[in-house]
Amino acid sequence: MTQAVKHPAHNYEPLATGVVTFGAVMLVIGGVLGIFRGIMAVAKDNVFVSTPDYVFRFDVSGWGWIHLILGFIAFAVGLSLFKARLWARIAGVAIAGLLLVTSFLSLPYYPVWSVVLIAMYGFIIWALCVARPGASGAR
Repeated sequence: MTQAVKHPAHNYEPLATGVVTFGAVMLVIGGVLGIFRGIMAVAKDNVFVSTPDYVFRFDVSGWGWIHLILGFIAFAVGLSLFKARLWARIAGVAIAGLLLVTSFLSLPYYPVWSVVLIAMYGFIIWALCVARPGASGAR
């Protein structure tokens, strides 16, 4: 009688699935926050500080539309990550990367919040990239 030998990578399946789920939840939350951030900027709320000498000039409502659109996309991609499909992970990394760049470009308008979001989006990218192709969360 022979016994099946477990491959060491199989020990990481629950961890990889959990990390992808965490990335999905964080992307959904990031999408909702982006939607709210966009609505506040489009409504010309007085929350945002105007910086006239910034290299990347957009008015606050322009940034609002960018964050609103990317927030809706991030929300939809985050929900699709719960189906554990490879294309959703790739799209999640791409949208989190775009959101990271937009948060960097909007540093002068809301610096503390942008730094927090940069860290969050970086962690989402890590979470979606760490799952192994043979893991159950990477189908």
